[in-house]
Amino acid sequence: MTDSRLVEATEPRFARHETFAPRYGWLYKAHTEVVRDGEGGSDIFHRENAPVLLGVGRNMVNAIRFWSQAFKLTREHPHRDPSNRAYIASPTWRAEWLLGKNGADPYLEDTGSLWLLHWWLLSSEYGEHGAKCMVPSWYVMFHLAPFSKVTTAEMVTLITRHVHESYPENAMPAAESIKRDVDCLIKMYALDLEPNPQSQGSFEDQLMSPFRELGLLEGQGKGKSRVWRFTTRSRVNLPAAVLLYACLDYASHVTGGNSISLARLANEPGAPGRAFRMREPELIKVIEPLVAEQDDLQITDSLGQRSLSFAVDPQQLAWDILDRHYGNIRRQADLPTPEEWKQRYPGLEHASKGRKREQQSEQPIVLELTEEQV
Repeated sequence: MTDSRLVEATEPRFARHETFAPRYGWLYKAHTEVVRDGEGGSDIFHRENAPVLLGVGRNMVNAIRFWSQAFKLTREHPHRDPSNRAYIASPTWRAEWLLGKNGADPYLEDTGSLWLLHWWLLSSEYGEHGAKCMVPSWYVMFHLAPFSKVTTAEMVTLITRHVHESYPENAMPAAESIKRDVDCLIKMYALDLEPNPQSQGSFEDQLMSPFRELGLLEGQGKGKSRVWRFTTRSRVNLPAAVLLYACLDYASHVTGGNSISLARLANEPGAPGRAFRMREPELIKVIEPLVAEQDDLQITDSLGQRSLSFAVDPQQLAWDILDRHYGNIRRQADLPTPEEWKQRYPGLEHASKGRKREQQSEQPIVLELTEEQV
């Protein structure tokens, strides 16, 4: 039976990371070089000297290019010269806000910035033409998997099933591509890896993937019987502002009203609760004090169902709360508005178009989480 959620939320892209999980400094390097090339955008990822400019090997150049797109920090569009087949990368406004010279956290020193990037990776951009999630394998494991403990082989099987049930035949990846996705996902998040001498960059990935700080994935056992557990403990290093931003960002996609139930925010595929692996009580505990400080937000209770209600555009509220957490970056005189940024980088308007996500039912699909000892 076809599950349309994967198609609506993601682009069918697989293994474009070259098996390299994102590493410390990669996103900042990419943004710096892309911006350096000016308002026409950049062909940095196609240049012969790209490894020198970025300080990495050739395969890593391709990985950096992919992750910059996947985190929605760049959008790519055709070269203005039709005879030039290289795609041009333009930096997004959110990339400048986070990674610019005076950005919120250029070196990703705040763990909250990693949580924010994790959310951007798994979600779609706001608006009709926003980019969709470019890592369907990640989307399946965080949003659609019906369990929290799984072997590597079971991950491959589950992702393969969802992909074959969702995408048209011409979008089907090779079986090896899904295996590489699973390997990369584990290297990106797992706290305790077993080095694979046959896997390129395996040892370095253990040391250099910042997303391991999130504590989302843990291994149990050894060898082929090793089980991976998507943890559900309290997220003590997840700032309330980042979680509330994600809740409002999600609400701006899926509801045309002025509220969204907290059950949806915790349990619905695509929602923050699944992305951050948080149950409803934990989610409420984190955001409730911050909601109480906002004039345009409140948590309401009607017939036993608690909801997050907003008096103004939830996307506007999301950015107001996030920006305030980082010291009001948008007030800096040298940071353009999103509209000014699009005028500076017109190629953003010609990038591949995403599709607006359809509204979903108010009835959440409850995630079956395996209890764990904390």
